[in-house]
Amino acid sequence: MTVVIEVVQPALEETAVEALYREHHPRIVALLARIVGDRQQAEDIAADVFCKLSQRPAAIGGCDNPTAWVYRVATNAGLDALRKHGRRRLREEQAGVEILRRAAPSDALQTVLAAERQACVRAVLAGLKPRDAQLLLLRSSGLAYREIAQAMGIALPSVGTLLARAEAEFERKYRARYGDAI
Repeated sequence: MTVVIEVVQPALEETAVEALYREHHPRIVALLARIVGDRQQAEDIAADVFCKLSQRPAAIGGCDNPTAWVYRVATNAGLDALRKHGRRRLREEQAGVEILRRAAPSDALQTVLAAERQACVRAVLAGLKPRDAQLLLLRSSGLAYREIAQAMGIALPSVGTLLARAEAEFERKYRARYGDAI
């Protein structure tokens, strides 16, 4: 009986996963923090995204653009978390107990108003079509049209038109829900 011991070298895909993590983790966390409004939750979601990728490193080899895959999965995960925890967070933010406790007395009103605006934006984003919400979030995170096109898997010339439509839909829903006061 012959026993063969195979020494496993780190796969090329694992190196690619590590490279994606090093290059995009800070931007993914920042994007998710904008979506969910909580840096710690954004870190957790980003960890889940990269954990999924590390469990399926072959996804990199089968994907034309792994960066786009990471951004797409991250924005979907962020929007899912936003929808899941949206109602509870909205009640907490409206109560403003924690915000008032942390804020200086002179900044309390501004802090509460800013938190209310953020809650309104998150509520409207949660009600948009996922593609529209992703477009708006990726653009607000500072991604260029080319990066958005790659992340969303859409043609570069379509990005401007789709963004304009998403912005118009966001504004329409925001005004319908909260009136003209922005």
